Amino acid sequence: MTQSPLPKRKRALAVRNDFSPFGNKLIQSGVVDHQQMEKALVETRRSGRPLTSVIEELTGKALSPELVRQYKKHHLFELKILYGVDSIDPEIQDIDSSQMGELINTLIPIELCRRHKILPLRRVEGEGEGEQEVVVAMVDPDNLAAQDDINRLFRLQNIKMQRIVITDEDYRRILDEYLEVQVQQQADEKEQAEQAAEADEMRKAVELDDLDLGDDEDDLNEAADESADLMNENQASSAPVIKLVNKILLKALQEGVSDIHIEPQEKDLRVRFRKDGVLQYAFDPLPKKIIPAVSARFKIMAELDIAERRMPQDGRIRRVFKGRKVDFRVNSLPSRFGEKIVLRILDNSSTQLGLDILITNPDILAQVREMAQRPFGLILVTGPTGSGKSTTLYSILAERNNPGVNISTAEDPIEYSLPGITQVQVIREKGMDFASILRAFMRQDPDVILVGETRDKETAKTAIEAALTGHLVLTTLHTNDAPGAIARLDEMGVEPFMISGSLLGVLAQRLMRRVCSECRIPYQPSADELGRFGLSASQDSEITIYKANTLSNDQIQEARANGTLCPKCSGGGYKGRVDVYEFMHNSEEIEALINSGATTDLIKEVAVQEGMLSILAYSLELVKEGYTTFEEVERVTFTDSGLEAELKAKRKTGLTCSNCSAELKPEWVDCPYCMTARF
Repeated sequence: MTQSPLPKRKRALAVRNDFSPFGNKLIQSGVVDHQQMEKALVETRRSGRPLTSVIEELTGKALSPELVRQYKKHHLFELKILYGVDSIDPEIQDIDSSQMGELINTLIPIELCRRHKILPLRRVEGEGEGEQEVVVAMVDPDNLAAQDDINRLFRLQNIKMQRIVITDEDYRRILDEYLEVQVQQQADEKEQAEQAAEADEMRKAVELDDLDLGDDEDDLNEAADESADLMNENQASSAPVIKLVNKILLKALQEGVSDIHIEPQEKDLRVRFRKDGVLQYAFDPLPKKIIPAVSARFKIMAELDIAERRMPQDGRIRRVFKGRKVDFRVNSLPSRFGEKIVLRILDNSSTQLGLDILITNPDILAQVREMAQRPFGLILVTGPTGSGKSTTLYSILAERNNPGVNISTAEDPIEYSLPGITQVQVIREKGMDFASILRAFMRQDPDVILVGETRDKETAKTAIEAALTGHLVLTTLHTNDAPGAIARLDEMGVEPFMISGSLLGVLAQRLMRRVCSECRIPYQPSADELGRFGLSASQDSEITIYKANTLSNDQIQEARANGTLCPKCSGGGYKGRVDVYEFMHNSEEIEALINSGATTDLIKEVAVQEGMLSILAYSLELVKEGYTTFEEVERVTFTDSGLEAELKAKRKTGLTCSNCSAELKPEWVDCPYCMTARF
C-alpha cells in the first residue's frame, strides 16, 4: 500500500539533510522556504558574505537578534570543528584593545593584519619554562602564507603562535574600531603639537607692556631713517618693534582676518583687523612715538623704499604659518599723521573652492554650472572689493580644470594657486597690463581665459573679442548689481552689439557674516519688522528667524570668567561668511534690450520677470534658512542704490483689484494683470 504524501503544511516544515540545523530552523520558523535557503547558500558560498545578511537581503526583512545570535554560535562551532582550533566571540569574551594595539605596534604590523585578516590579541605563557606565546585570531587559520609571515616575525623574538578562529564580521568590526581610535589619537596629537607650536610662537612675540622705547622722539625718527639695519633678523630679533610687528601678523593669522589696518592718529597708533567683513580693534591704542618705526618695519618686510614717505607704494610679504605659505599684499599711503599701512592677507590654503560650497540656491547653482560649461562667451562676476569675486571665479575654473582644457589667467595679484593652469602676474611697469597679456593669450591656444579685472575700454574690448572668437572668458567688474554690468561696459565705450553677442550671464555677489550656529538666538519677528523687509506677516510668520548673540567687551570678559563664552565665535555672534548672489542670464529679450540701449532699471525689471532672484531676495532666503540675520541684510544690501525701491515695491499696499484681486501699487491706475480700471 503506497504511503500518502505529507499534508502541504507539514511538507513546508519538513527538514532537509543537506541544510544545517540553523537552516532547517529558519525554514521551520517560516523565515524562508527551501528554495530561498538554497539560493542563500549558493550566494554565501559565491560571495563569502554571512548567511544572515544574504537572507535579510533576499527576504527584505531583518532577522531577530535571537536568530542572529544562534547563527553566530552555530557558525563559530562549525569553524572550530573545521579548523580544529578554538574560536572567539568578542561579544562574550572581552578583547583588550590596548594590548592588541601594543602587539600591532611591536610585533605584527597593521599592513600584515589587513593582508591576512589576522589580529594579535594577547600574550600568554607557553608550555615551556620562560616560553611566550601570542594568541592570534585568524579568519582563515589554515592560511599557510599568513602562518609563514607570522612565524618569521615571531622566530626573531623566540615567540610561538597560538591560533584561534574569528568570524570575518567580527574581524572587520574590531579592526575598524581600532583604526578609528588610531586616527583620533593622531588627530589629537597633531592638534596638541600645533597648540604647542602656537604657544611657542606667542612666547617669542612681545607683550605690549614690554614696549619700552624711551622718551626721545628724535631717536625714533632717526631709527626709522636708518632702519635698513633691521634687515638683519639675527642681529635685531630682540628689537621691540620687530616683536610687535610679528605679533600683529601672528594674531591676524590666528584669528583668520582678511585685512590689517595700521592707522596713525594724532595721539596714538591704531591697529584694526577686518574679520568677516567688519573692522574691529585688535589692540589697545599704541604710543604715538612708535609710528615711524612700525611703518618702516612693515615697509622693509615688503621690500618698499623706506625713504619715500610722500608717495603710495605697493609690496608683498611672504611668511610661513602652520606649514603653509601666506602672502600679505601691502600698501603704504602717506596721511596727515604718518603713513597708513594696509595689509591684505592672501591665504588660499584656508579657502575651499567649489560652486556647491558657495552657492546655496540650487537653481542659481545649476544655471551657473551650465553657463560655465559653454565652449565660448563672456561671464561677468560683479561686486565691490572684497566680496569674494576671485573665489567664485576660481571655483568655476576648478570645475573646468582637466587635462583636456587649456586655462590661462591674467591677475593682479595672483591670489590662488591652482595646479594645471597658466597664471600670469600683471606688471604694469614693464608694459604687461591686462590687455597685452590677453593679446598674448590669444596666440597660446586657450580654451578658458580669466581676466582678473576689467577697468578700461581696451581690456574690455579685447576680452569680448576673445569671447566672440571661440573662447570662454571670465572677468570681474565693479557694479552694484548684475544688470548694472551692461551700463558699466557701455560707459567704457563697448558697443552694445558686442556686449549682447558675447555675454552669457552676469553674477553679482556680496558677502554676509554667517550667524554663529552654536549661540544664535531664535525669535519670532513682528509684523512690522517683516514688512520692513518686504515679507508677509501671514506667509512668513511661522519661519524661525535668528539673532546674533553679540556680546560687549565687558560681557565677553564676564562670560569667559564664568565659562559660558561661546567656543565658536568667542562672543562675536558671527563666525565665517556666506555668499549672496544675483544671477542674470542673457536671454533673447535682454539681448534685445541691450541692443536698443535700454536703461538698467528696465533690464532689471525684465530679468526679474524672467525669474532672476535679486541680491535682496537671495539674502532674505538666507535669513529664512538660518544662515544670517536681518541686521546683516540691512548692513550689506541696504547700502545699494535701488534696493530701497525694490523693498517698497515688495511691501504690501493693501490695495487689490476689484476684478482679479491682484495686489496693486498706489501709483497704478489700471490693474496690469487683467487691464481693469481700479476706480
